[in-house]
Amino acid sequence: MTTIIGIQKPTYCMLVADSQVTTDDGRPFSHPEMVKISKVGKYLLAGAGDANACDIIQHTWKPPSPHSKKDIYHFMVSEVAPSLRSALKDADWFTNDKNSEDKSFDLLVAINGMIFQIDDSLTILMREDGIYGIGSGSSYAIGALQAGYTWQRAMIIAAKNDVYTSQPFQMVKQSKV
Repeated sequence: MTTIIGIQKPTYCMLVADSQVTTDDGRPFSHPEMVKISKVGKYLLAGAGDANACDIIQHTWKPPSPHSKKDIYHFMVSEVAPSLRSALKDADWFTNDKNSEDKSFDLLVAINGMIFQIDDSLTILMREDGIYGIGSGSSYAIGALQAGYTWQRAMIIAAKNDVYTSQPFQMVKQSKV
């Protein structure tokens, strides 16, 4: 439960996230150390959903390095997705006793200035319009972005309409290489 957006531009991309973490019982937490966008090597990673999976991916996963700047989508499918699966398997995430509906997550991953969305089946997705959103408030933010609002205004709109989203917002840019 969160709001994370990604905006793809011709020469760069950006990921933006709110700062609220909410437990299963609805208790909100916020702390400057708990950021939702992590820099891991050449990657920007942002996760929504199952906090355990997001923590494994953002703090213990060792991502592969791209071999070239061409065909980054193929690299994501053939190397990144299997690597993520291995990291989650090594951490016993797949065998955890939690109900399967509690174990869903979505990721926004930026590499070489390109955004990819990855769901809990590890499917690699891309949007032609370059506007991405994950988390409970993402529909509000996507709608605001598509209506022409800035990312700042879009996140404020999401926070006003989604109880699991709050300021301050974290924004990280990555240039295309």
